Amino acid sequence: MKVNAYAAPAAGEPLAPTTIERRAVGPNDVLIEIEFAGICHSDIHTVNGDWGPQPFPVVPGHEIVGRVTEVGADVSRHSVGDRVGVGCMVNSCGECTNCRNGDEQYCAQGMVGTYAATDRDGTTTQGGYSTHVVVDADYVLTVPDGIDPAAAAPLLCAGITTYAPLRKWEAGPGKKVAVVGLGGLGHMAVKIAHALGAEVTVLSQSLKKQEDGLRLGADHYFATSDPGAFETLAGRFDLIVNTVSAKIDLDAYLGLLAVDGTLVNVGAPAEPLDVNVFSLIGGRRSFAGSMIGGIALTQEMLDFCAEHHIGAEVEVIPAEKVNEAYERVLASDVRYRFVIDASTLS
Repeated sequence: MKVNAYAAPAAGEPLAPTTIERRAVGPNDVLIEIEFAGICHSDIHTVNGDWGPQPFPVVPGHEIVGRVTEVGADVSRHSVGDRVGVGCMVNSCGECTNCRNGDEQYCAQGMVGTYAATDRDGTTTQGGYSTHVVVDADYVLTVPDGIDPAAAAPLLCAGITTYAPLRKWEAGPGKKVAVVGLGGLGHMAVKIAHALGAEVTVLSQSLKKQEDGLRLGADHYFATSDPGAFETLAGRFDLIVNTVSAKIDLDAYLGLLAVDGTLVNVGAPAEPLDVNVFSLIGGRRSFAGSMIGGIALTQEMLDFCAEHHIGAEVEVIPAEKVNEAYERVLASDVRYRFVIDASTLS
């Protein structure tokens, strides 16, 4: 079927209306009429070519919420009318150790991204800035009734990207957690870490978002532009989640960790990060990375967010404003996630 979409025709070019072809619904497929699609910083990196050559034209979008309108003959997990979500991946080999362990995002053959990736049938995946998408049912999530659908869309990337390390490194009561950056990822990290019961500190360049940070669940808020903040906070945290997509002074932040503390990078800057090994061995500290979560963990995150009434802070826009939204994201002029109303694509 042909569907309306917004695509980037080439690297750095503005997105424009287009039509794309969606495959026929197979035995284990789900056809979703998209309601909302979040705008992720990854979308901008991809269409700008920051992460290398891409198979243009590219329809971005891996924060998708919509309604099931058709299911394949073998599908039992989802039914017509269900509200569902699709995140950053739509396929994996399903057979390697990582896939069998529920870590499909680390598939040994490479997970299949929701857009700009080669699917198992050789076609190029196209994302959620469109009216409909066909996805293998095993990669479709149930969106609980307790979450506003527009606020739920960013959970499929920003939510699971921050939930995964917070769960892995056991954020909870008695743990001191710092979140670097209060943007699309960071505001979700604050909400989730607070709901998990951790003591939460925001580390941001300035204090201009302090009121928001405290409202979202932070216990403390410090400006990293103040050199005294690093002296005050030295050796304090059990876990630091770095959400920014820009180069930072890793050694300075590692100095904020307690012995056995971990700094986890979830932001993806275009340039390499540098670290002095003595920043690690001097306090038995760890520097780690984390990328989204498997399907089971993503469903756990959605259920957790529904239970704790957590959704993203969103600004819903019509599709025609997507290029303006990209500019505003790059200017940090959004609190905290843009979401496209897919009905404006029809």
